[in-house]
Amino acid sequence: MDVSGATAAGRADLARGTHQPALRAYHARLLLSLIRRHGSLPKAEIARLTGLSAQTASVIMRRLEADGLLTKEAPKRGKVGQPLVPFSLNPEGAFFIGLKIGRRSGDLILLDLAGHIRAKIHQPYAFPTPGTISSFVKRGLDGLSNGLDATGRNRIAGLGIAVPFELWNWEEETGADRAILDAWRGVDVQKEIEALCPWPVYFCNDATAACAGELVFGSGAQHRDYIYFFVSYFIGGGVVLNGSLFPGRSGYAGAVGTLPVPDGSGRTQQLIRSASLYVLERSLSEAGRDPSVLWQSPDDWGDIGRPLEDWIARSAQSLSYAITAAASVIDFPAVIIDGAFPAAVRERLVGTVRARMGSVDTRGLAPFEIISGTIGSDARAMGAASLPLLANFAADRDVLFKETT
Repeated sequence: MDVSGATAAGRADLARGTHQPALRAYHARLLLSLIRRHGSLPKAEIARLTGLSAQTASVIMRRLEADGLLTKEAPKRGKVGQPLVPFSLNPEGAFFIGLKIGRRSGDLILLDLAGHIRAKIHQPYAFPTPGTISSFVKRGLDGLSNGLDATGRNRIAGLGIAVPFELWNWEEETGADRAILDAWRGVDVQKEIEALCPWPVYFCNDATAACAGELVFGSGAQHRDYIYFFVSYFIGGGVVLNGSLFPGRSGYAGAVGTLPVPDGSGRTQQLIRSASLYVLERSLSEAGRDPSVLWQSPDDWGDIGRPLEDWIARSAQSLSYAITAAASVIDFPAVIIDGAFPAAVRERLVGTVRARMGSVDTRGLAPFEIISGTIGSDARAMGAASLPLLANFAADRDVLFKETT
C-alpha cells in the first residue's frame, strides 16, 4: 500500500524509549509479517521460510522480543528432538489509531499489534462537517489514549485516516445542504488531523482502506489476486494484485461504484445507484421506517422487512454484472464482498449474488470464487489503522506470499 501520505515525522525513525522504533531492517519486518500471517512460528520454521540461517533468524527474533514486539508461547513437543518454542506477536508491542470519516457516521478505533480492537468510538451524524469531525477526533483521541498506561501511550505508532474522496459531491444522494458540502472544498483532512495529535498521520480513500483491512486482518491474506467490493453509504472497493493493494496512479483503482450496470429500463447507470446503502435508506424512509438504524447500529439492524429484501435482490443483480465486467479486464480468481451491515445481511447478499451469476453470460471468462468478507463495518477504520502498522512494522507486501509458493 502507498503510505507516502505520512508526515516527515512519520517517515523518520521513532525515538526509542518514547515510541516503538520504526523497523527499517527488511528481515525484521519480514519476520513480523510472516508471524502475523501464520499466528505463531518457531525459530526453525522462520529460518526455513525466509532462507535465513538459524543463527541470523535467532538474533533477529531475540531483538524483536527485547523490543517487546514478540512473545514466547508454551513449548510444543514434536515426535523427535527438543520442544519447539513458537513466537507470536505481542499485542502490547505497538498500538495504532484508525479514523473513519463516513457520510453518515464516524469511527475511531485503537488497534494493537496483533490486530485486536482495544477500544472503539462510534459517532452517527446527518452529514459530517470539518468542525464536527475535529471535535469528534479531539474527544476521541483523549478517550482512546487514556485507556492505555504510560508505556502503552508511548507505543502508539501513528494514526491512519480513511475518508471518501470528494466529500463535497453527490448533493442529491446525500441530502446534505450545499453549504455543508462546500465546506469540505479545500480542506486538507490530513493536516487538520495532524494538528490534533502528536503521532504521524497517514491518509487513504475509505474503500481502499477497507480493502487493506481485509488484506491485513481478514480473509484477503489467503488470496493473491482479487477485486473487493465494500457496500457502505456509497459502494466502493479495491484491487489486490500479487498480494499487494493496488491503489492506481491517483488512488482511484477499485472505484467499482462507477461501473455501468443495467438500470432495468434498457439503459445503464452506475453501480453506486443500485448497490449502495443510501438506496436502502431512501426505501426505508418511503416505507415510513426510521433509516437511522443503518448508521446507529451497523452490526444489528433488527427486522427492517421488505425494503431489505428488495434492496438485496436489486444489489445482487447489479453486482453480478459489475463482477463480470471487472473479471473481464483482470483475470481475478476471487471476488470479496463486504460492507457496513450485519454479518447475516452480508451472507444473504453474497448468496444472492452467487445465485444471480447463473443468469449472467460469463462465457470467455475463467471461473472465479465469490467470497464473503470477514470484517464488516469496522473494515474502513481497521484499514486506516493498518496504515501506520504497514509503514512501521511490515515488509513489502509482495513477500507475504513467497512462503506458500
